[in-house]
Amino acid sequence: MTETRPITHVVIVGAGLAGLAAAVRLTQRGMRVTLIEAAMQAGGRCRSYHDPVLDMTIDNGNHFVVSGNSAVNGYLETVGASAGLRGLGERGPAFHDLADGSTWTLWPNDSPLPWWIFVPERRVPGTEPGDYLMLAPLLFPPEGKRIDEVISCGGPLWDRLFGPFLLGALNTEPKSASADLASAVIRKTFARGGHAYRPRIAHPTLAATFVDPALTYLRDHGAEVRFGQRVRELTMADDRVEAIAAGEGAETLAEDTAVILATPPWISHDLLPGLTVPTEFSAIVNAHFRVAPPEGAPPMLGVIGGAAEWVFAFPDRISVTVSGANAIVDDDRQVLAERFWKDVSTVHGLGPELPPWQVVKERRATFLATPEQNARRPGSHTPWRNLFLAGDWTLTGLPATIEGAIASGETAAGLAVGARQRLW
Repeated sequence: MTETRPITHVVIVGAGLAGLAAAVRLTQRGMRVTLIEAAMQAGGRCRSYHDPVLDMTIDNGNHFVVSGNSAVNGYLETVGASAGLRGLGERGPAFHDLADGSTWTLWPNDSPLPWWIFVPERRVPGTEPGDYLMLAPLLFPPEGKRIDEVISCGGPLWDRLFGPFLLGALNTEPKSASADLASAVIRKTFARGGHAYRPRIAHPTLAATFVDPALTYLRDHGAEVRFGQRVRELTMADDRVEAIAAGEGAETLAEDTAVILATPPWISHDLLPGLTVPTEFSAIVNAHFRVAPPEGAPPMLGVIGGAAEWVFAFPDRISVTVSGANAIVDDDRQVLAERFWKDVSTVHGLGPELPPWQVVKERRATFLATPEQNARRPGSHTPWRNLFLAGDWTLTGLPATIEGAIASGETAAGLAVGARQRLW
């Protein structure tokens, strides 16, 4: 049996949140880290950029996390960016139903015992306390089922809260989505009490909170970060990755080097042709309007019955996010902007004139969170002893979220240095 040397160097391919999280944990552990990214910036689908049309920095999309996201909280604490997440106070998001003009704000209590559902002013209008029991079957559903095979997907509570919430979390039409993934979300949020599911939004941008502090941390701790180098090939020898071809050259890996592949599923499959990965994806469409929101506008507003689903109010802009957007992703951008602005102007009491706008489409924002696609997610281990996978599309037990991406990077980091060596 060939003796192997302990891993002291880890090459991470991909500087999205999964790759950044792996790099941060490994650097914290004292490992030598090389991070390689094909693009000229980090962040992947969680990125910010200066938009020339709006002449301002915007996020590619509006992402929010919840207060109980332990992987997110730990990552931001490590890189010194916890203050970049801002909450909505003790209440949850606000909602506006376009059908009847009604508005309300979710107001859960902190403890797992949800006494808030017995207070009419704190629960969803049109619902009764007993309605909330509809979630009970999702706590431990039969494996491999759709949500609509486990619970009834209808009624005021579904239409005004759980349907929109699960659509945002799964980025898939909830009725056809995986009950297993919905269960994971429910158990980590509603089942734990209000302290675990209060929304947190990155300010002033995603990059300022999740990306730039991580890059600073990595460079300050001696990590090597390479941009503009696409990995073209992984060369295997026996049971390990022997070389990486990136940019214009190839690098032979020493025995003490491991590789974490933190690339999207289609790229990971190209580099590892035998790898089973999700093959169907769901779009997200975002719109950004260069207009200051009215005074008192809620930071996050759920729109019921409109083209816009979530409306975010930043000091210098209003942004819209539509999840599960495969049906509209090919629509004309001008048409989409006008459609969304109609809803924004209604819920915020603004004029009908369309302000400067930008529409950003992520066609393959996440894997399609159906039972069939969920079953195609690989774990972090691979047949090669020095190669590990990371990404929100891997088998994290969660849907494709920021929490899942960061957790996957930390899992791969732990495996790269050996299961018996604790990272924290």
